[in-house]
Amino acid sequence: MADYDYDLFIIGAGSGGVRAARMATSHGARVGIAEDSRVGGTCVIRGCVPKKLLVYASGFAEEFEWARGYGWTLEGATFDWPTLIANKDKEIDRLNGLYLQTLKNNNVVLHEARASLVDAHTIALTKDGAEVGRVTADKILVATGGWPAMPEIPGIEHAITSNEAFDLPEFPQRILIAGAGYIAVEFACIFNGMGAQVIQLYRGEQILRGFDRDIRDTVATEMRKKGIDIRVNCSIIARIDRQADGSLLVTQEDGTTIETDAVMFAIGRDPKSSGMGLAEAGVAMDDIGAIIIDDDFRTSVPNIFALGDVTHRIQLTPVAIAEAMAFTATQFGGQPTSMDYRDIPTAVFTQPPIGTCGMTEEEARERHGDEIDIYKADFRPMIHTLGGSNERTLMKLIVDTRTDRVLGAHMVGHDAGEIIQGIGIAIKCGATKAQFDATVAIHPTAAEEFVTMRTPVPRLKQAAE
Repeated sequence: MADYDYDLFIIGAGSGGVRAARMATSHGARVGIAEDSRVGGTCVIRGCVPKKLLVYASGFAEEFEWARGYGWTLEGATFDWPTLIANKDKEIDRLNGLYLQTLKNNNVVLHEARASLVDAHTIALTKDGAEVGRVTADKILVATGGWPAMPEIPGIEHAITSNEAFDLPEFPQRILIAGAGYIAVEFACIFNGMGAQVIQLYRGEQILRGFDRDIRDTVATEMRKKGIDIRVNCSIIARIDRQADGSLLVTQEDGTTIETDAVMFAIGRDPKSSGMGLAEAGVAMDDIGAIIIDDDFRTSVPNIFALGDVTHRIQLTPVAIAEAMAFTATQFGGQPTSMDYRDIPTAVFTQPPIGTCGMTEEEARERHGDEIDIYKADFRPMIHTLGGSNERTLMKLIVDTRTDRVLGAHMVGHDAGEIIQGIGIAIKCGATKAQFDATVAIHPTAAEEFVTMRTPVPRLKQAAE
């Protein structure tokens, strides 16, 4: 083997890159990693972690109201955005420090610079636009993640993405959110919970495309109950203008105008692959810049690999981490390992939150036709009986009638993500409806509904829906 500086060089120190670095060194590899921002990537610095902290913060206003029914009185409660952001920053600093320590403890050499390919084995490192060195590696792993997409419209410089939402100097009393994926709906609920007037625009006919239809409809209903103005089947934003008083005037393609204090685009995330010399090195990418890989994460260049959001497969932090484990086990651990993308549980931290695993009803019908049964539970959760809220919980199971296997489980309601994590294990193991039925319920909980639903939705009603 040629004498390279590293056995593996990783471009991008997010969750996937750091896990790959740590695991590769555990197999004895010499590993270097480059990061031109803070170590931790999207999830830790500007994604899952700070977002969940904001989700927690936004839920207290409702909880204070629910508490009245339980005998608690809290007068004069106020919310202070700068305090929240300062405390969030402290936690992100702490996690960033832990990630740095992880690299150090595992003898991974960190290059705080931007990395680009010179050729299949050579990486140029630049800082502040100037090249500061070059390194070579036997294998190169690209784990640079994704970046929020933004439209090219007049006044786009006045808009923000989820990146900037975590560091706004002032809390917007009015915000318009464009998009209807999980990031858009989560931030709509965050800002609404903190007291902002929220308008959400989507050109499609319902939010959360790709999720189970019952889940989509339920979440939209509950969000509207909370005062979020969800506008679907509407024209997209054509321009944004700053007005004399500092507010923004948004003009849609049909001429409709909306005045607001902030505009946030959450219309998807693109692979972060440009300006890295990938195409010049022969790495094949698709039309949006996603790196094309095989089942072993290998690109069109045999010694260059990629994983995580830059491949535009399933854009979830735990998926990138699992991919990193499979990659390092195969390339450095002598244990060929494939990534299994089936039945990945996930959550959307709306209010109320979503938990989901396995097939949606639509997917199940496409694959199994009418050979499925649908079980549903729709109820007002116990906490609201005294709390006074009219929020409802929905639980749903999709069952293959030929095998009795549970194909999918979906929930909208308090702690949905926590509950679905456990249900996800059962679905991954191929659990049947009979096994769900044989499981003794924990009472009183909402989760018990998953093991007490006995009667499927009548087939005629399913067809009508």
